[in-house]
Amino acid sequence: MRTTITIDKDIIDVLLEETHVKSKASAVKIAIDSYLKKKKAEKIKSMKGKLDFDMTADEIRHYER
Repeated sequence: MRTTITIDKDIIDVLLEETHVKSKASAVKIAIDSYLKKKKAEKIKSMKGKLDFDMTADEIRHYER
């Protein structure tokens, strides 16, 4: 999907340098993917202690479906 956004040149320059890609679109995609992955991990971590499991990790690992 094509989208037009305005981002400060200094931020884009740093992003291009940090991601080691040549295209601005690729750099922005990497940044967005990284942000979403981080948020997903935070959401999973926030569930710690809120779910009940009646199987051990070993039982889950060897569970036949």
